[in-house]
Amino acid sequence: MKNFLFSVMFVVFLIFVVAHETTAAIPCDTVVSKAIHCVAFATGEDPMPSAECCSGMRQLDQSAQSVDDKKAVCRCLKSKVGSYNGVQNKFLSAIPDICKIKVGFPISLSIDCDT
Repeated sequence: MKNFLFSVMFVVFLIFVVAHETTAAIPCDTVVSKAIHCVAFATGEDPMPSAECCSGMRQLDQSAQSVDDKKAVCRCLKSKVGSYNGVQNKFLSAIPDICKIKVGFPISLSIDCDT
């Protein structure tokens, strides 16, 4: 009986882990609403990212817990950044440092979101 109970608990645990890992990634609309305040800095119009930019980036960083979430955020940003003229790598790559966010990989216009 003890082994059966352990087996049931283990299966329940696995179901919880798998269900947690396969939850829907962060919607692109949410990503855009958090990142939109960074456009002026990313294009060089503003000398520093705004407080709203850093706040939105921190919220995205906190929301993107799984690898799939992080990839979804990356794909969304990469697909949308092209619609803003003048976005420059030197500004994009500076946002994590200035906003004190540890991304763990270099940010650029040519980033491969699937690695």
